[in-house]
Amino acid sequence: MKLDDLVDRIEKLKDSNISNTINNRINEFKDLNKDSNEDLFKEMCFCILTANFSAERSIKIHDEINDCFLTNSEKDLAIKLKKMGHRFPNARAKYISESIKCKNELSKVIKYHDFNKIRDWIVKNVKGLGYKESSHFLRNIGFDDFAIIDFHIIDLLVDYKIISKPKILTKKKYFEIENILREIADMTNLSLAELDLYLWYMETGKILK
Repeated sequence: MKLDDLVDRIEKLKDSNISNTINNRINEFKDLNKDSNEDLFKEMCFCILTANFSAERSIKIHDEINDCFLTNSEKDLAIKLKKMGHRFPNARAKYISESIKCKNELSKVIKYHDFNKIRDWIVKNVKGLGYKESSHFLRNIGFDDFAIIDFHIIDLLVDYKIISKPKILTKKKYFEIENILREIADMTNLSLAELDLYLWYMETGKILK
């Protein structure tokens, strides 16, 4: 398998019913109220939960906790997360509690003209969010030019012999792979946000968030 094979497969999916589901999901991302620091922070909490954990289970936990992300203490959040079966209840509760200090800055930060500065600010200031999780957050609030590079995406690119599997996903390696994905997005006339959903579907058979 090679790059042309991957592009062909994506093009076929674009002509299938999956494209409607993906388009609807992208529109849902864009509809989130970017002027609400509370809504932005709750979505950020979802991305904190998903790190090294199931996206599907994180969705269920996130929906149930909801406004408690804004009001509960670290201890109470940890108890809730543990009860709901999160793999890292204490660490995630700590990250969320420490990051709430950034909440009131979010609507201002995402209006920066330089999109890379937005992501860099999040990585620097929000505990528990690296480049992958920050990109995930930005995609989920309507930005479409960041790649979410997790093991699903890496494995797919390795299978198609587009990259060699990195031992460690450093910042430099993350940007290298992101640029490769940007080239694939250009070849398929997709945004990086759309491409991510197509690739995730190819690897998992699911379209989540």
